[in-house]
Amino acid sequence: MEISRTSLVVIIISVVSCLLQVKAWHGQTYCGGNAHPRCQLQYIDCPDECPTDFDSYSQKKLCWVDCFNPLCMAVCRGVKPNCESYGAVCLDPRFIGGDGIVFYFHGKSNEHFSLVSDHDVQINARFTGHRPVGRSRDFTWIQALGFLFNTHKFSLETTKVATWDSEVDHLRFTIDGQDLVIPEKALFTWYSSDKEIKIERLTQKNSVIVTIKDKAEIMVNVVPVTKEDDRIHNYRLPEDDCFAHLEVQFKFINLSSKVDGILGRTYRPDFKNPAKPGVAMPVVGGEDSFRTSSLLSHDCKTCLFSGELAIDSGSVKVKNEYTLLDCTRVASSGYGIVCRK
Repeated sequence: MEISRTSLVVIIISVVSCLLQVKAWHGQTYCGGNAHPRCQLQYIDCPDECPTDFDSYSQKKLCWVDCFNPLCMAVCRGVKPNCESYGAVCLDPRFIGGDGIVFYFHGKSNEHFSLVSDHDVQINARFTGHRPVGRSRDFTWIQALGFLFNTHKFSLETTKVATWDSEVDHLRFTIDGQDLVIPEKALFTWYSSDKEIKIERLTQKNSVIVTIKDKAEIMVNVVPVTKEDDRIHNYRLPEDDCFAHLEVQFKFINLSSKVDGILGRTYRPDFKNPAKPGVAMPVVGGEDSFRTSSLLSHDCKTCLFSGELAIDSGSVKVKNEYTLLDCTRVASSGYGIVCRK
């Protein structure tokens, strides 16, 4: 069957149009009606270095935009916590506070401590670790996080494994006392029923971002203690546990000027960090002040959480830099943001 010149031209135009639509889907983002006035109903180009096809989303970078910033500019951002930046908690555990000061807090294995405590949010950590013969303290890492926000109790934790396998998901979730299953799909998004909590998989396995609406964004990645780590630091790990643990980076939107917790207090404008400058490994104590009875409790000596919205004229406005865009569907799971199809 012969195809006329006119029909051929129509087919070519249709194919090119489809290709352009696909490129626009992944190459642009859209800010909705509740964005900053300058950004409202605007298509925003993603940087050239961002992935342009879905397969790349499981790799290293994603396109992010802050629709509430008058610059209305998208950036290309990594899918894992930056352990060298503000709000990072990595390694055994090494903190970088809101004041930019690096410090260590060792805690104790199988105990829980308050990382952030404010009137309307509580974030705790469970420490895991072990104590080799002859040592006076535990080697510790963060194994789980617990969140109290409004009426919700949410947790995420790593599963215990003897040998690390990056092809297996080592994250476990609970919400309000029930197990929560998040499908292992890159950029899959789950919301709580009231949209107050959002969980997005950054990659298919072991990397997520938790958003507490109008309060915080927490990027989480699961890693093991490697044999090289064990050799360098002389951890003397047992054969039955590679101590899978969390690398975490917090970004806060709005904290009160009275916020407390191991990390939270470093965001107070009047906080004087006790970490000694010039020390290779500045250790901060205070276990008794921050210890909670469980992962989802707020009964430490310095805990402030009451479940009520804080009224504080001296609030610390810590702007959340960017919002993750899910450009695998017509509308993004980000608040007030959709992707151009």
